[in-house]
Amino acid sequence: MLMQTLLPAVLMAVGASAHTIFQQIGVNGVMEERYNYMRLPHYDGPIEDVTSSAVACNGGPNPLLKISPNVKTVAAGSTITMQWSHTLDTDLNSGLVIDASHKGPVMAYLAKVPDATGAIPKDGWFKIYEDGYAGGQWAVDKLIANKGKVTVTIPSCIPPGDYLFRGELIALHAAGNYPGAQLYMECAQIRVTGGGSASPATVSFPGAYSGSDPGIKFNLYTPNISYTIPGPRPFSCSGGSAPQPTSSVPSSTSTSTRTSTSTPVPTSTSTQAPQPTGGAGAAKWAQCGT
Repeated sequence: MLMQTLLPAVLMAVGASAHTIFQQIGVNGVMEERYNYMRLPHYDGPIEDVTSSAVACNGGPNPLLKISPNVKTVAAGSTITMQWSHTLDTDLNSGLVIDASHKGPVMAYLAKVPDATGAIPKDGWFKIYEDGYAGGQWAVDKLIANKGKVTVTIPSCIPPGDYLFRGELIALHAAGNYPGAQLYMECAQIRVTGGGSASPATVSFPGAYSGSDPGIKFNLYTPNISYTIPGPRPFSCSGGSAPQPTSSVPSSTSTSTRTSTSTPVPTSTSTQAPQPTGGAGAAKWAQCGT
């Protein structure tokens, strides 16, 4: 009982060293130049206020530093790999993704927009991927094991055009009270070709989550985990939405570090840091936009 009381406080104390940021995409297994096609804040911190406009593509306490002028063309039905890493300058081969204590789900959304380099919309978002907790393992465990990569599929039936691709990770180590859950999200700019005429049901950011949602306010340290991923269920071309993954698995501890490859299961206040300077990472960063 004492350990369950003290552990959240300890984890909050080290939280600033455990951030992460989605900063690179790959298409059909080929990784693009780091930072290209991305909208990136200058700091790898989370959003904790789910009513903030920053919950769409980050910003607010972590002001956007660069919006790439480029839009990646992606055929409908292709796969997109999200690359997460601890900071904007972290060596992507280092395996430093996020602290292993920061358990939680990983998700991906799309929003159709007139211009992928234009304004971030509030409305029009639909989920295309989610992975939470199943078999004693969290999606973040899989992400760490796969060195920050998780791959999702662009639905083959969505209309062609420009989209914002929103990758999101929610760390639940301090989510027992609201605000407490740490939401990490960034957006990539893509242009879908081919496709069809499907019209997915959509949600708003902010609006899709509330502070009382069981996937936002959640006790990670309970011995028997039953976790509901927040937001809608993923859109599926075959029938609207895929079923929600569910799990209620007895576990001796909810902070297990067991890991596996990042295979999908069927089924967020911070202190600003300066722009990264120096090193190869900063050189590539300077090429991203104007």
